Amino acid sequence: MRSNKLKDRIATGETIVNAWLAIPSSYSAEGIGQAGFHSVTVDLQHGMLGFSDALHMLQAISATPATPLVRVPELNNGSIMRLLDAGAYGIICPMISTADDARALVAACRYPPMGKRSFGPARGLLYGGQDYVAKANDFIMAIPMIETLDAIENIDEIMGVAGIDMIYIGPNDLAFSMDGSVDFPRPESEAAISHVLERAQSKGCSTGIFCSDVEQAKRRVKQGFNLVTPGNDFNHLIQSSALAVRGVLGAGSHSSESLNDGY
Repeated sequence: MRSNKLKDRIATGETIVNAWLAIPSSYSAEGIGQAGFHSVTVDLQHGMLGFSDALHMLQAISATPATPLVRVPELNNGSIMRLLDAGAYGIICPMISTADDARALVAACRYPPMGKRSFGPARGLLYGGQDYVAKANDFIMAIPMIETLDAIENIDEIMGVAGIDMIYIGPNDLAFSMDGSVDFPRPESEAAISHVLERAQSKGCSTGIFCSDVEQAKRRVKQGFNLVTPGNDFNHLIQSSALAVRGVLGAGSHSSESLNDGY
């Protein structure tokens, strides 16, 4: 089976830089996959795309060195299994708040006897190889998003669920839950993030986090996170376009601030 490069980098202690796609385009997905990212996440929760778009984007990512991940809209067995069948090598699932949620996520990502994933590998077989079914349980990643107060309170139990490969923090929803706003400073949620990171490191559990930009991603790497997402494709498009306009017209021209920086 085709290896999961994220698992390889985790095993060797190397930082993972993850791309995040909200724009429904196989063309841009292929380009992003060739840009040097270790993984590329297709976002079906807040991205402007559906399953058909995701399928084409996963096919495009397959032509690149990047590992394909998907963020599903919700904890739904059918959606998770279908996207794995489409070739995703990892599922990031939002709003996981309890150990039972985490167990349900793992069960949807694993074939029996480890889980309840239904047989029908489809594109997963094409991408992963002829031994996909026999080895998928060892390579596919189950990644719960930690972004609620309940999740913080239950973090040890969530990380204790067998089959969890990484926890991924959604900092803005966590800020909503704990600080009542996504605006900085966010003392309560930042303290919670530090607590989760410390607990994860003590348990040997890998960690990822969404970041608004490159500078924040660098700070999170220094803080100890294994995987960072330095913004999404839409943000990068708007920011680079605004820079181009300012470059032509000068520093006083109109520019767009960062958008959607809390995915």
